[in-house]
Amino acid sequence: MLRLNSRGHFFSFDRPVIMGIMNVTPDSFFDGGKYQGLSAILEHCRKMISEGADIIDIGAFSTRSNGAIISEEEESDRMLPALKAIRKEFPDILISIDTFRQNIAYQSIEEGADIINDISGGTFDHKMIPYIGRNHIPYILMHITGKLETMHHEDIISGKVCEKVKRFFECQTEKLHEFGEQQIILDPGIGFNKSIECNFELANKIDEYRISDLPVMIGISHKSLIYKTLNITPEESSNGTTVMNTIALMKGADILRVHDVKEAVETRILVGKSNI
Repeated sequence: MLRLNSRGHFFSFDRPVIMGIMNVTPDSFFDGGKYQGLSAILEHCRKMISEGADIIDIGAFSTRSNGAIISEEEESDRMLPALKAIRKEFPDILISIDTFRQNIAYQSIEEGADIINDISGGTFDHKMIPYIGRNHIPYILMHITGKLETMHHEDIISGKVCEKVKRFFECQTEKLHEFGEQQIILDPGIGFNKSIECNFELANKIDEYRISDLPVMIGISHKSLIYKTLNITPEESSNGTTVMNTIALMKGADILRVHDVKEAVETRILVGKSNI
């Protein structure tokens, strides 16, 4: 289960954690542009927290296929006002920042963020691992291959995915451990440069790539393996998301990263009852 030390506080959870997604982008694949302006952002955060979110994950850079690569300055201009407002309004909530840029991570931590959620696992910005390592910041290390520009189009994994993800985790955690004990959360990167079959395997075989008994986060909400398999749209994939989140929890996921908090909390309760 998840245990974190941040801002002088110790956070401990005895059940799976729900991370609510707060996109402040105009172009994310599912909810891009939906929450523009601080009042809309705060209202959505209030809703997610009231529904049971344990962590709010703020993203200012869309990683959808064919998404625009924005500058660091633009990412910062989107991120920081939202972070400051959320931290002021909800001083006790854990806040994660979805970024692969070390400078954005630094700015965010200085403004009260607790966790850095890096889709590149430290591979897109060579300064990220030393920064996280030296400061022992809670860090979500996601598996990915290739570069930012090619992550959805090249180096597509179609076999031995658990083995490849595990080797990546071992390599990147070793780099972090060179700076001392770390607070690491593993994310297999479902939906990023992997075949649909491999994405299903990652949701179903969590313990095959978990290392050192570290917590694992599954981010499968409204992703293409669901809507492409069912031949529906992302907006129609709420039921499929709940099914996949159920499988992930039953296979040992420690964190669910979701758009729909209420449904995820209900899933956690029912899975918990069924495991008694």
